[in-house]
Amino acid sequence: MAEVLLYRDIAKQFTGGREKIHVDAKDVRSLLRALDTDFPGLAEVLQTDMAVAIDGQIYHDALLEPIEENSEICFLPAIEGG
Repeated sequence: MAEVLLYRDIAKQFTGGREKIHVDAKDVRSLLRALDTDFPGLAEVLQTDMAVAIDGQIYHDALLEPIEENSEICFLPAIEGG
């Protein structure tokens, strides 16, 4: 199962403080669905102004990016350039 890392504030709000969650998913879209099933509302927050890092590679439009069984997924606040 992939390991999802969440920021403390998001973890407090949605997962009872759990910052690491293990999820079985084949891509980011299915990962978000699985998270939202267990933690309603979490997927919407993670999709809003967030980038996704999969095994250290950052993606801004990641819904179809594949996830390996032992991947590490981090949701990061999107940074805008100027």
